[in-house]
Amino acid sequence: MIYLTRRETFNAAHRLFKPEYNDEKNFEIFGKCSNPNWHGHNYVLYITVKGIPDAETGMVVNLKKLSQIIQQYVIEKVDHKNLNTEVNFMQGRMASTEIIAMAIWEQLEQPILESGAQLYKIRLEETENNSVEYFGK
Repeated sequence: MIYLTRRETFNAAHRLFKPEYNDEKNFEIFGKCSNPNWHGHNYVLYITVKGIPDAETGMVVNLKKLSQIIQQYVIEKVDHKNLNTEVNFMQGRMASTEIIAMAIWEQLEQPILESGAQLYKIRLEETENNSVEYFGK
């Protein structure tokens, strides 16, 4: 089994808040990340796939194809967007890094499988100090 990782980046804004809480309670729970005027991050996304290298090409998946899948299903939808209000697959969800990583998995799992590989891990870095790894359900 071979594991292959592709790195992509995107910039996006979000706000951590629960609409049923007032601003004071949101700030108490989520701190400055609950700023009503949003805040942004330069996210770094690592997509790790696994598989057996093809006998003819020697590749688990064509990296160009993998990049196209990530671009189409994730980056084009999130880059320079507000995750809370502009991203269809985040509608009605808390925009925490944990939930964003799980939502990205949902977007990529099937297209990657159709490319001949299997999605193994999503790593999403929100800052140089904070990241999430998700291995699916």
